[in-house]
Amino acid sequence: MTQTTPARRCAIIGAGPSGLSAARALQKAGIAFTGFEASRGVGGLWDIDNPRSTMYESAHLISSRTTTQFAEYPMQTDADYPSHRVLIDYFRGFADHFGLTEHFRFETRVTDIARAGDGWEITSTGPDGEATELFDTVILANGTLAEPSIPTFRGEFTGEIFHTSQYKSARQLDGRRVLIVGAGNSGCDIAVDAVHHAASVDMSVRRGYYFVPRYLFGKPSDTLNQGRPLPARLKQLIDTRVLRAFTGDPVRFGFPKPDYRIYESHPIVNTLVLNHLGQGDLRIRADVDRFDGRTVHFRDGTNGEYDTVLLATGYTLDYPFVDRAAVNWTGTAPTLYLNIFPPSFNGLYVMGMIEASGIGWQGRYEQAELIAAYLSAPPARRAEFRAAVADEPWPDLTGGYRYLGLARMSYYVNKDAYRGAVRKAISTLRGEIGGRASRRAGRRGGSASGSARKAAR
Repeated sequence: MTQTTPARRCAIIGAGPSGLSAARALQKAGIAFTGFEASRGVGGLWDIDNPRSTMYESAHLISSRTTTQFAEYPMQTDADYPSHRVLIDYFRGFADHFGLTEHFRFETRVTDIARAGDGWEITSTGPDGEATELFDTVILANGTLAEPSIPTFRGEFTGEIFHTSQYKSARQLDGRRVLIVGAGNSGCDIAVDAVHHAASVDMSVRRGYYFVPRYLFGKPSDTLNQGRPLPARLKQLIDTRVLRAFTGDPVRFGFPKPDYRIYESHPIVNTLVLNHLGQGDLRIRADVDRFDGRTVHFRDGTNGEYDTVLLATGYTLDYPFVDRAAVNWTGTAPTLYLNIFPPSFNGLYVMGMIEASGIGWQGRYEQAELIAAYLSAPPARRAEFRAAVADEPWPDLTGGYRYLGLARMSYYVNKDAYRGAVRKAISTLRGEIGGRASRRAGRRGGSASGSARKAAR
């Protein structure tokens, strides 16, 4: 039976890293909130037993522990790249330590978020049935890696075909002739798993990649150069030469030559795949042209016979319970100020819609701090912040990198540029930086990218 209850201050949708970040920041700001989570507990996709989880048995962090963890709650492990089992315990410990768990309703799925006066009505289905409640503000923190991106192909494949979101264990590939379509981080992880179980493993790729080893000079590679960031072109020049020295040229293993510079797309943090290519355990194939039964034809005119096609084709943004216009959806993603605020400032906020090398969960927590700073700021300061968003060029979040124009890169940012812009906005809302100083900073940071975003509104 549907019940309507009085308004609550704020709702958080999702109890993964972004949702927990939002909960902690609101808690510290003294803002009441209620959290909704479709699964049995906190951790989101990192809980492999969550029915919606895209985790697999061999999954580990691809960024190091020290660059990924929350600053106020270090991980209690010596592992540089901990497994998903360590991480789900970490999130549970974080939530319990700060008293966040009790504020979430678990096994409660949000089905609709609709405007109601100055607030938002949230309809959810949980253990007690369906309920509709009114909230002043809503933070969308349901993640970016839940809705599989499934490409279409000519022809029909009569073997087994599934997306990596359904992959849990290499035992699913025992004795099979496997084609992995795509060579992102998950695709390469699974390829390394598969060589120990499958009869054969091929990878179909359409573009080249840069491969970053997990360790350089004996240290996790993402812990190097943590001081003042180098200019984009200089860092690309230096790191390309370092990688060439450590990993060689991936072209010699069959990969196409990248048609972009390093860091203009997310690098692959996996060099084991190159080892297996060198050992003959794997083979690189061209982009798929069409299917014909169990035969896959490739664009270079070659073909192969397979039992299983595994689609490592990534994920698409999805906020299925809210109208896209409410989050200013343009093209392949919402266009939001600092990837958080719809330009209308309608009481919806988005958490976690960022991808960046090295930004970690602390970067997402700083997003949450900004939302909390806005919600708790005096009305005049909030009004000045909104005016600056409407009138001034938006900050350049690229850090000077020219990211590929792909759907999955539409919300990619440079970690240093992004965290700097977010911290500056937090200081402005807290009154630590005057409004004029903030606007001058906005002008200095403005770019063609920022102007394009403003025009898109």
